[in-house]
Amino acid sequence: MPAKKTPTKRKTAAVVENVKDSKKSRGTTIRSDDGVAHRSHHREAGQVLVLGQGDVGQLGLGEAIIERKKPALLSLPEKIVQVTAGGMHTVCLGEAGHVYSFGCNDEGALGRDTTEEGSEMVPGKVTLDKKVVQVSAGDSHTAALTEDGSVYIWGSFRDNNGVIGLLEPMKTCPAPVKMSLTESVVKIASGNDHVVLLTLDGNLYTSGTAEQGQLGRVPEHFSNRGGRKGLDRLLVPQMVKLRGKVHFSDVFCGAYFTFAVSKEGYVYGFGLSNYHQLGTKSTKMCFVPIKLTCFKNSTTAWVGFSGGQHHTLCLDAEGQVYSLGRAEYGRLGLGQQAEEKSEPTPVMGMEPVRGVSCGASVSYAVTREGSVYAWGMGTNLQLGTGEEDDEWSPMKMTGKQLENREVLMASSGGQHTVLLVKDKQES
Repeated sequence: MPAKKTPTKRKTAAVVENVKDSKKSRGTTIRSDDGVAHRSHHREAGQVLVLGQGDVGQLGLGEAIIERKKPALLSLPEKIVQVTAGGMHTVCLGEAGHVYSFGCNDEGALGRDTTEEGSEMVPGKVTLDKKVVQVSAGDSHTAALTEDGSVYIWGSFRDNNGVIGLLEPMKTCPAPVKMSLTESVVKIASGNDHVVLLTLDGNLYTSGTAEQGQLGRVPEHFSNRGGRKGLDRLLVPQMVKLRGKVHFSDVFCGAYFTFAVSKEGYVYGFGLSNYHQLGTKSTKMCFVPIKLTCFKNSTTAWVGFSGGQHHTLCLDAEGQVYSLGRAEYGRLGLGQQAEEKSEPTPVMGMEPVRGVSCGASVSYAVTREGSVYAWGMGTNLQLGTGEEDDEWSPMKMTGKQLENREVLMASSGGQHTVLLVKDKQES
């Protein structure tokens, strides 16, 4: 039975992956003089637009503005190369490698001191002495990948009973702390309460909550706070192991699930699939990685995935968007009669797409030409239509701040959406 639709105030993280227009299926991972690099590291700089509801400061527009029906321009100290929306906070990566954060900081997700009243409502710089090349964010945590392959993290992970800690049991981290790893990391991805690290050698490490199987390495009988071994089993990053050696080239997260693409182009998944959002025939949780057969029949390579609370968007190398999982409120973009899908189903009505992203019950596609389409639940004004109506098919987002601008990236949280744009004459 569908859950009752209510304006949500809970934190629900979104994960955005912006992929290039390459026909290649494999994520390019290299080590250069500039450090580690991955094809998902975005380098094109622009400005930031925000929309939706922001009563805890996640719009970054100050205490006086807590709602925007249309995209609004946000002032930041430098040009930005990546935006990511956590559940109720926002993180921006500057072209110089600095990190800026704003929004809810009750468990340290901003990584900076916000004791001054109202300071969480506007962008503030996170103190890190290394250049950052990628950021990710969940409900109450933020992670940053530095150019030397190190990962810093701050905030907290939560499970169904509350805070579980971040790196140590029951301890939140209000400022960045380096994760202890023996391998160089090339990409990070965050779900609501878990983080996945892809290393230079093609290995996956995970940490965070394991209740829905999203870590891919903790058996179900240990998933509640680590069982006999306790929370260290969850919070200390450990490798996801598969039968037979599998090297991965890319990784993506949904709220409670994970997708990983092998160097051979196979798609693996683990975590929550109660609405078939992993593409499994069953709705059981997957506590170990499953090779997902529903993705093997594609005539082209899969290059992007993003998951909301109960749905998934995927993107192929031709720029075609597909959706699967829960259909309520239009989040699949398949029209008003759409029902739950257990296999990737084409979403029509858009030009070729370069990146897909999901919020809790909303979806976005950024086209190669620089438009952004939105669909799904309209309750929190995240779609940019100016109304609270649900949209069951892709709608091109419009607004004064989008005129003569090209959209580079979109990210969406529990109640708000963030866009990275640049002026068209800069193209």
